[in-house]
Amino acid sequence: MSILYRVENGVAVLEIDRPEVKNALNQDMYAALTRGLASASQNDNVRSLLVTGQPGSFCAGNELTEFVNNPPTDADSPVLRFMFALARFEKPVIAAVTGHAVGIGATLLLHCDLVYVASSARLSMPFVKLGLVPEFAASLLLPQRAGHLRAAETLLLSQPIAAEEAVAMGLANMVVPDEQVVDVAREAAERFNALPPEGVRETKRLLKESQQRLVEDRILEEARLFGARLGGPEVREAVAAFFEKREPDFSRVVKGD
Repeated sequence: MSILYRVENGVAVLEIDRPEVKNALNQDMYAALTRGLASASQNDNVRSLLVTGQPGSFCAGNELTEFVNNPPTDADSPVLRFMFALARFEKPVIAAVTGHAVGIGATLLLHCDLVYVASSARLSMPFVKLGLVPEFAASLLLPQRAGHLRAAETLLLSQPIAAEEAVAMGLANMVVPDEQVVDVAREAAERFNALPPEGVRETKRLLKESQQRLVEDRILEEARLFGARLGGPEVREAVAAFFEKREPDFSRVVKGD
């Protein structure tokens, strides 16, 4: 299994378990994540959700070859179904991040309620570097958290974010030693067991309600542009450079190619 789901002491745990590719996500894994979210939502014994990955790499983003060859085309695609399921999830979501969180591995954190990053954590949203645009409403949520200048540095220049920077930018609650981050996140998740569940859900709804429609509209708009660019000349050059282990040369890209 590449996605592990279990319930422990009132906490539903979604664990990405594909270490051989640094926990890169494919279509089947998105479907499994969505099923896990549905199970956690419907289980009255679940008070919160903990999302984590195998130590060393939280999530390396999308499996590049599959994503280029089988891009999401509409709101019913596995990727978009997962995005909407997480964006609409009513219970608290806590993330424990070790190592690299790339692409959607970083943008999904914008939809979590509490985020704990290990000292080794390094967030990256290299969409422009790949000839793409942001996804998962990152172009809306990141400027709100970090301000326009830091968001532009992150999205336009594909500048990675170290653990301490993630806290300073409002993307994480605290930095924790690698060996403790999952335990700290789990302890935070278990605190919801002692709190009134309806009060927690209603408070989360109030926190998100004012811009829920904006978030969902932005997810769709980004997905439309993202899908339109997949297979284009800039993306082809970026992907070729990645597999050839060289720097891309976008001066070779001819408009309309």
